[in-house]
Amino acid sequence: MPLTLYAHPFSSYCQKVLVALYENDLPFEYRTLEDASAMAELKARWPFGRFPILVDDGRTVVESTIIIEHLMLAHGGRTRWLPGDPLQALEVRFLDRFFDNDVMTAMQKPVFAALKQDKPRTDEAMTEARRALELAYGWLEQRLQGRTWAAGETLSLADCAAAPSLFYADWVHPIAAAYPTLRGYRSRLLAWPAFARAVDEARPFRNYFPLGAPDRD
Repeated sequence: MPLTLYAHPFSSYCQKVLVALYENDLPFEYRTLEDASAMAELKARWPFGRFPILVDDGRTVVESTIIIEHLMLAHGGRTRWLPGDPLQALEVRFLDRFFDNDVMTAMQKPVFAALKQDKPRTDEAMTEARRALELAYGWLEQRLQGRTWAAGETLSLADCAAAPSLFYADWVHPIAAAYPTLRGYRSRLLAWPAFARAVDEARPFRNYFPLGAPDRD
């Protein structure tokens, strides 16, 4: 029975899983949530309605990080998302949580406020996001020194999280020239074929971005 992914192409957390699938050439049925029937199927399996979810031989797997680890353990592929060494794996897991919690979450707050058309809250959230993202950018500029990818010289779970996080965060609060290492890393992520494919698939939905999607990228 094939893998089935319930996801939306423009969702950052869905892109996080898509790059893992694309990088390892894993075949799957893509149930895009533009289709109302797909959303109904998702809610029947996961009543909280959050996405993405993966169905593997009838088993429902939720949360992007867990989905990627499940894919690695159950289906393998040329890229292993966690190193075998437990201490090295801890750093990868930490960076995965950093990108989700300290970059993605900060970026999303003004986006959610803008979607609700709450102008005062949007302005407040933008101020908070700029402060939080500037702090994250400064930390990453130092952490990424001498590294090709987030945790070293090989792709990992952390890069799956970093790609959509930094992609959209730079739209909300551009990464300044003062952070050349981070800017270079974001450029490498955009050139990564698996992520470039996810970005291209999401292009038709850029009008969904309530703060105005930039013409670049």
